[in-house]
Amino acid sequence: MNRVAFHTLGCKVNAYDTEAIRHLFRNAGYAEVPFEDEADVYVINTCSVTNVGDRKSRQIIRRAIRRSPEATIVVTGCYAQVAPGEVAAIPGVDLVMGNDRRGQIVEWVEKVREERRPYQVVANVRRVRDFEELDVPAFADRARATLKIQDGCNNFCSFCIIPFSRGFVRSRKPENVLHQARRLAEAGYREIVLTGIHTGGYGADLEGYTLADLLVDLERELEDSVRIRISSIEASQIDERMLDVLRRSKQICRHLHIPLQSGDDEVLRRMRRRYTVAEYAEKIHRIREVLPEVAVTTDVIVGFPGETKEQFDNTRRLIEELKFSQLHVFPYSPRRGTAAARYPNPVPAEVKEERVRQLVRLSKDLTLAYASRFVGRVLPVVVESSVEDRRAEDGNMLFTGHADNYLEMVFAADPSMVGQLVEVRLEDPGAERSFGSVVRQIRFAPQEDEELVRADRRGETTGGIFPIAVEG
Repeated sequence: MNRVAFHTLGCKVNAYDTEAIRHLFRNAGYAEVPFEDEADVYVINTCSVTNVGDRKSRQIIRRAIRRSPEATIVVTGCYAQVAPGEVAAIPGVDLVMGNDRRGQIVEWVEKVREERRPYQVVANVRRVRDFEELDVPAFADRARATLKIQDGCNNFCSFCIIPFSRGFVRSRKPENVLHQARRLAEAGYREIVLTGIHTGGYGADLEGYTLADLLVDLERELEDSVRIRISSIEASQIDERMLDVLRRSKQICRHLHIPLQSGDDEVLRRMRRRYTVAEYAEKIHRIREVLPEVAVTTDVIVGFPGETKEQFDNTRRLIEELKFSQLHVFPYSPRRGTAAARYPNPVPAEVKEERVRQLVRLSKDLTLAYASRFVGRVLPVVVESSVEDRRAEDGNMLFTGHADNYLEMVFAADPSMVGQLVEVRLEDPGAERSFGSVVRQIRFAPQEDEELVRADRRGETTGGIFPIAVEG
């Protein structure tokens, strides 16, 4: 039996794409082995968000070639898309595939192996208009499911290569999203994370159908036992219709990841972000009016070319004012081919590092402050994975999982609970993880009385799917 190994660099969308490719090989009869083992085929799904991403991708490619010189080396992903000739020039690379037509990857591998010659299968992704359907019925070692609903981005931020590596926004057909969501729910997943390159841009290429419409349809389609998380959304995409959908929902997680990038108007202008500080802040305040307990997390880039101390201080003050529950902090790293890579006045590395440290400390303070609001409260948590080498006082294993508001919780649980929904009382808030105890496991059973189902949709009962509580 042929052996195949996978390695993924970069974002959650890349991780989803690798899962889809994994299933294509599995269905073709390949046996998966760890990437560190010898294999007949190595598939490296690359990242190209920065020059560092390119370098890491080349390192992984060469590592696979050294491990098994006779193996077929397949390189796909964003680095393969934007620099196919550069990738193909690495001695030992057999197949370069861009970010399209990956549904044919097994056939191309077989062609390469049969003909013993390399191929480049890379189209101009900016001319691609249809979403590539790559289903993932299950995920390896993952308790929460990811559902890719769109690809590409239309924004052309000055620091970003994505429109060139992923093309323009292409939304998955609503019926196909609903179909896969049903399959994931039937497979037992209790949380589905909607993801994409520009998730909140879903529907930009559809007529009269938006992410808000999709959320409404998903909630109608899925049982109450399945919660829905939006991986990321721009502030401008949270309009009053979206807020109304979020306010009414019983299944959408109380968590919105809304990229900020900078809290200074001049830096935002040079980044080609399409909002001002005042517009962004006003939207966050409006969200909090409608959803008082929502967790708002964000992305911040520090050390953008020309960023002064005053401009960085503006960012830090805005973050403190808006009280995010967590920050994802990135030092600016140039990406060739982007406008920002040509900007003058680069910020020295040591200055960037210090600014990162400041915001990481601030992020921990903000997370602790947000978590402290929930002390004594019971939160719904999907049990995800065990905590290595740690046990509770009673000897039970400790597990982690994310609450619906994205707080990472640690608690004692039975291994059989992995992937299940439990209620956890938060007892000890933390700057990174909070600790608590399981109050009960929520089990779900079908409601047999159709009249009760109809009543539930009118808001008169506990639900067409009802929980059976098992005390922890």
